[in-house]
Amino acid sequence: MRYLRILAIFFLFPWLLGGVMGEPPKEKIKIFNARTKQIEEVEKVIKTNQEWEKILTPEQYHIMRLKGTEEPFKESCLLPPKGKGGIYQCAGCGADLFMYNAKFESQTGWPSFWEPVSQLNIRIETDNSLGSQRSEVLCARCDAHLGHVFDDGPLPTGKRYCINALALKLAETEEAAFAAGCFWGTEAVFNQVKGVINVSVGFMGGHTKNPSYEEVSTANTGHAETVRIEYDPGQVSYEKLLDIFWSIHNPTTPNRQGPDIGSQYRSIIFYYTPEQEKASLLSKKKLEKTGGFVGPIVTEIAPAQEFYKAEDYHQNYYQKHGIKPTCHIPSGLKK
Repeated sequence: MRYLRILAIFFLFPWLLGGVMGEPPKEKIKIFNARTKQIEEVEKVIKTNQEWEKILTPEQYHIMRLKGTEEPFKESCLLPPKGKGGIYQCAGCGADLFMYNAKFESQTGWPSFWEPVSQLNIRIETDNSLGSQRSEVLCARCDAHLGHVFDDGPLPTGKRYCINALALKLAETEEAAFAAGCFWGTEAVFNQVKGVINVSVGFMGGHTKNPSYEEVSTANTGHAETVRIEYDPGQVSYEKLLDIFWSIHNPTTPNRQGPDIGSQYRSIIFYYTPEQEKASLLSKKKLEKTGGFVGPIVTEIAPAQEFYKAEDYHQNYYQKHGIKPTCHIPSGLKK
């Protein structure tokens, strides 16, 4: 009878036999991969305190595993160099947490973000540790303490994810910027490209600071409707982005794309690095040699200036309205 009881226990809990009858099933969760823009099923990262102590610095261990808080203004959050973007990842497990362009200056002494890459990648729990109720932010994959979230952030979310700098590590990406007429359509095209992590629509190339869409529409600000692209060069090359840029608009019409007329619709490649400038000039020269267009190519190639993000209702415009993109059908090609 005793043996039957033992067999029953092992039948119900086979991992008690260790390697003989298998290990307990590992918990899996869904995580958003910011580079591929795909939701992936991954294993939870579970380690002992001793294992975490070997991986993390003493300061990181105090914050991420013991729910400590770094001193304000003491630690700096790494910033990507000019011409590059980045994804802030969990310093413990590498899960993608926040995009570089979601970061804002809150003057609180800690890195602040207005949204995570996905709600799948974080977990929110109630924290009553200081005698008042707060919302704790944890990494969904390894349960690391990251910081807290508050309702005093900027639009469009109104959230301020106040995160410990030591809980983050920066994975660099690269940036590109193009003006090719109506930025709604340009954004929609580049959003479909594998390796493109994020696309924002806005304004660049002019003299007016913090312009509104209405101001740019007057053609008096000098700005062009522009898309800023954050991409992974390991998945898509800058040359490929240039090929797409040339293919989605007519580069022979100055200050015009189809029915859209004005300097805000002019064709421009904004380069961030000398390498991008060289590649842009070469691609334009090759296109001119092919003679594929009726008229001369008038596309400007200029150094990137400050990018002013357009109002939220312009971001992902077609997706928000369920409209199929129709802006970009080049009309200047030779028949």
